[in-house]
Amino acid sequence: MNRTTLSLLAGTAALAAVTGFASMSEPAAAGKGTAQAAAVLPVERTSLLCPAPSTSDIADTAYTSYTPVTKGTRSTGTAELSAATEQSADGKSGSDKGAKKKTEKPVLTPKEPGTPVTGDTSGSDAPALVGTADGRFAPGWTVQETTEVAAGAGRGLQGVNCTAPDTEFWFPGASTDADRTDYVHLTNPDDSAAVVDIELYGKDGAIPSTVGEDITVPAHASEPILLSTLTDEKQPDLTVRVNVRSGRVGASVQALDDKIGGDWLAASTEPAGSLVLPGIPKDATAVRLIAFTPGGTDADLNVRLASPSGLITPAGSETLHVKAGMTSALDLGDVTRGEAGSLVLTPSDQSVPVVAALRVVRGKGSDQETAFIPATAPVGTRATVADNTSKGSTLSITAPGKTAEVKVTASAGSDGGTAVSKTFTIKGGTTQNVAAPVPNGGKGTYALTVEPVSGGPVYAARTLAATEEGVPGFTIQTLPGDRGMVSVPHAEQDLSVLQQ
Repeated sequence: MNRTTLSLLAGTAALAAVTGFASMSEPAAAGKGTAQAAAVLPVERTSLLCPAPSTSDIADTAYTSYTPVTKGTRSTGTAELSAATEQSADGKSGSDKGAKKKTEKPVLTPKEPGTPVTGDTSGSDAPALVGTADGRFAPGWTVQETTEVAAGAGRGLQGVNCTAPDTEFWFPGASTDADRTDYVHLTNPDDSAAVVDIELYGKDGAIPSTVGEDITVPAHASEPILLSTLTDEKQPDLTVRVNVRSGRVGASVQALDDKIGGDWLAASTEPAGSLVLPGIPKDATAVRLIAFTPGGTDADLNVRLASPSGLITPAGSETLHVKAGMTSALDLGDVTRGEAGSLVLTPSDQSVPVVAALRVVRGKGSDQETAFIPATAPVGTRATVADNTSKGSTLSITAPGKTAEVKVTASAGSDGGTAVSKTFTIKGGTTQNVAAPVPNGGKGTYALTVEPVSGGPVYAARTLAATEEGVPGFTIQTLPGDRGMVSVPHAEQDLSVLQQ
């Protein structure tokens, strides 16, 4: 080992505290002679990307930013959301040689961890947003984008958690059906262009499309890609893979239906043999499971519902066979039958990695509305969701295995109030719609933070409901772990290497 190696170790330790570069896996066991275990520290930088909210002239969009208070952070830091624009000050593309990026006024600038900050916009020309937080604002930073559309395709309530940039995304549940208008929104936060492939998989396998190859997303820009421009096939159930060849992007699918509303479809968690899809509303009138396996082996899945009383098998929908490389779907009807529920998928035989999502419909006739629940990661250490109200929010928590104790904290309101916490026990194999706390004297919207205290892993989702001009709307966001903490390897100088 030489001095260059020592410098590299020090640089690696510094980078590990930055979201997007940090390794989330547990460090390897220390060998003989190594000193201390890795330290668990707050991340020092977080990036979030929000898609352009709507093409409707009558859309009203609210943004809510929140960072939970985290011990061990620096006393300083900043966070802001700004428009994703590649325009330079002289009107030329920001990717032109020598052009300077136009200075944009931030849409949101949080002032203090522990208190939500809100902003709003309206109409069809609201841009995508690029956000960065560092220091005390970085650990667990979350931004919710919620849009109300009173009429037209996708009318109702559309909500999405702004996402971190990555290099691969899976979206089971997209569609090119006649009644659907689905867009893949790609947002590039970086200073150089990203190159992306969009792959489509239907009931018979991969759908050839040269149009979806080598899509360039300019620096600090966002591109909505209409799925129907990538293929002429009309398929009700598609799996979309976003594969980034160069750079990083944030990706979300906007699914708009002419008859039953619409919502944002967030990416499924990484392919896995067992999956949990939490938070099916108790009054769901139609639930459809869409699944896909990217490998070369068929998957056979046991389908069970975690209800308030335990795990049950839906009659007539006990299993789902997913052919390798093909998208499969299963109609579950009104599977929850008036009770809170979450879907639990486990292998019937050998474990084969799959991705999955649910399309959920509430209401009947002309009052139907749609939302999506992707398979999600467990809460882990902590997870947060913003833009809650005391009357319009439902928090659902699932413990698919062992019984778990969970602390739920309601933050201060965006316009005042103080935080309140409650602890709940979720029995193994059940889903509970908990009576989540609300802030004392709270005004405005607030965030809910879920922290497991003991027991097995838990999964969570939040439903927002609102009525717009007589039309009931709803949207569902899952609560995967916020990745606010990271293991940083311990490194120290070993002067004996200088003698080698």
